[in-house]
Amino acid sequence: MATLFGDFDASDFWEDCAHAAETYVEGSPTEKLIAEIESLLGYKIPAAYIELCKTQNGGSPNNTCFRTRTPIFWSDDHSELVGIFAIGKTADCSLGGNDGSKFLIEEWGYPDIGIYFADTPTGGHDMFCLDYRDCGANGEPKVVHIHQEGNYKITLIADSFEAFIRGLEPKSNFDV
Repeated sequence: MATLFGDFDASDFWEDCAHAAETYVEGSPTEKLIAEIESLLGYKIPAAYIELCKTQNGGSPNNTCFRTRTPIFWSDDHSELVGIFAIGKTADCSLGGNDGSKFLIEEWGYPDIGIYFADTPTGGHDMFCLDYRDCGANGEPKVVHIHQEGNYKITLIADSFEAFIRGLEPKSNFDV
């Protein structure tokens, strides 16, 4: 059994999917690469994110939905992700890749509040972000959902990346 965060069973966390392997996954991140990406983005990557990426660096999880208290633009009770970005630069959907965090800020106009780390079924019209506004560049960020076409509305999703990962549920738990 693979465990994360002390007691989280991660043995069935990642989906085995050709699309995810091609779009999100890179080799295990080295300390040098982690430092490079942190320097590029201007933020310290949360320890829980690094720990997850050492099991598999990016990809699509089996559980893709997170229950919300606040409605987001397409659901009253949950948000959904497609993939989690690798710590790297070679996969298109990696933190430093062609479609990564800097691209989303510079080309799509997303607010520069942190690290964009996961996309949604809308293909970039809403994203998940590690929000450093309250904690500073070296603190423990919250996870927020940002709706690009809704004037970049920011909705709090989880108090930490670890809480976000622990809270992911199967899509079958929701009426979609």
